[in-house]
Amino acid sequence: MFTATLIARPATLEPALVESLRNAWGGGDVLWLAPDEAAEFPLAEIPGNRWEVWADLQAQSVDLVVQPTAGRRKRMLLADMDSTMIEQECIDELAEVAGVGAHVREITARAMNGELDFEAALLERVALLRGLDEAVIGEVLRTRITYMPGGATLVATMRAQGAYCALVSGGFTAFTDAVAAHLGFDEHRANTLLAEGGTLVGDVARPILGRAAKVQALEEISTRLGISEADVIAVGDGANDLGMLGRAGAGVALHAKPSVAADCDIRITHGDLTALLYVQGYGREEFHGSAS
Repeated sequence: MFTATLIARPATLEPALVESLRNAWGGGDVLWLAPDEAAEFPLAEIPGNRWEVWADLQAQSVDLVVQPTAGRRKRMLLADMDSTMIEQECIDELAEVAGVGAHVREITARAMNGELDFEAALLERVALLRGLDEAVIGEVLRTRITYMPGGATLVATMRAQGAYCALVSGGFTAFTDAVAAHLGFDEHRANTLLAEGGTLVGDVARPILGRAAKVQALEEISTRLGISEADVIAVGDGANDLGMLGRAGAGVALHAKPSVAADCDIRITHGDLTALLYVQGYGREEFHGSAS
């Protein structure tokens, strides 16, 4: 059996649209996970026109996910940080303060879209931060970083159901430490910015945490927990996330770069991070934590 899930922004999902698709696909009874926001219905098989319908619904600001029904509720969340759990790229924000924002943003965008080697692009950008006061990191965290809507609810709800939550970033531990604590993650991994005498030296500690290291985190943490990779839901937006998204039982491309979304069966373009709960079959009445 399979489940089709439709997700939209609050108060924008039309019941008539859900019923129309259910009827067209010969699905079972509709279950509303949240009134006028998220609904699902069972299917005997994956429709052959799934992606054509997906494209039509995207034009109506509605996300559609079709997946096997069995094992939807996951026992582990593995999440990227930049542009996923937070709304910014931390290195871009540091670069703005350092006066090289436009140049670094261009490199970041190309790296996240898979046009540049991640490690080389990271080193190039970090080198431009040489001489920056280390205290700027705290300033950026306080004044320039905002959280992706639904993140705290996603983590709190999964943890309330016994799931383990890990934040794995190609960014920096100075940021993941604060973000993980704020959102309630069980652990975090990232790169370490090197500093001497309170000043950034323009380099990071080795080995660099990139695409392969995110897959390694998936393998190591799931093994440690005694669960399979099929028990994991992973979420990210960049090319360096594709390895873990492809290996996890559910790999979610969230507001992702086009080249990343094209490689993932679960694509959330319009919903926030609570969409990952709807994808797992959670109803809004099961949500825990704040809305942020």
